[in-house]
Amino acid sequence: MEVVDARVRLPQDRRPSGSYAAPPRVTEQYDRVLDLSAKMNAGSLGALLAELDAAGVGRAVMHAETEGGEDADALNAALRGVLDEHPDRFVGVGCVDIGRPFPGRLGGDAVRCADLGFVGVSFQPAFFGRDIDDRHLYPLYARAEELGLLVAVHTGVTYSRMHPLRHERPEMLDQVACDFPDLRLVACHAGWPWATEFAAVARRHPTVFLEFGGLAPKYVARPGTGWDALFGMMRNVLSQQVLYGSDWPVIAPTRALAEWRAAGLPDDALAALLGGNTRRLLGLDATPAGAAPGA
Repeated sequence: MEVVDARVRLPQDRRPSGSYAAPPRVTEQYDRVLDLSAKMNAGSLGALLAELDAAGVGRAVMHAETEGGEDADALNAALRGVLDEHPDRFVGVGCVDIGRPFPGRLGGDAVRCADLGFVGVSFQPAFFGRDIDDRHLYPLYARAEELGLLVAVHTGVTYSRMHPLRHERPEMLDQVACDFPDLRLVACHAGWPWATEFAAVARRHPTVFLEFGGLAPKYVARPGTGWDALFGMMRNVLSQQVLYGSDWPVIAPTRALAEWRAAGLPDDALAALLGGNTRRLLGLDATPAGAAPGA
């Protein structure tokens, strides 16, 4: 069984900014909880490849996320460069700047991501002060649905003390899934502390997938941590809608995989989580992972 990591970050040595920098009120709690700045600044493409090899990960979905005002087009160009270097190892999810959603621009951003050969687009609503179901984002959703791109949305807790939690609640993703029934939606980080509600959204909509990047699986499997209902449903009715992701460099793939394998999921559910669902979602069994447009 091939393991597919549904979420790794564009390595810092490939990001145009050169180093991870954001306002202290954004980073301070991330650094206390996750040691994020140090991990990001130490991350390199070589280190990522070595960690994937050590963990036995065959392919990975690399996200180019705009954070701290970085230019989305430059990040997407950098991501395309990584895919060109390692077409059999990575697929790409591009980023869009939702902070300035001028009429028609976000739909055009989706087209540009498709033209670059990406499988989807991603954004973090809270960082831009927007709700997941903000109507200014609907041109992006509509064009992504039309183009067959998935949309990966940050959900649940954010440790930035500048950005309130209210922008990323489950009922907002539910509304988008209702309005765009053919759009594949990935709830990044699986929506804790509203994990039960996000499980209900996924149960309602077969086009909604829950991805566990940046989380320690041992806590997802531990009773009383707020994951109980979702973890129980991962064994059966939601087993085909959950995605393993490390969010490298936040969590080492070796650690994440070891903890998932010790979590007690049935073998078929574990196989689906660790790669089967991502391969099906992205059609990875049919085409080379990061093939350039027209390849």
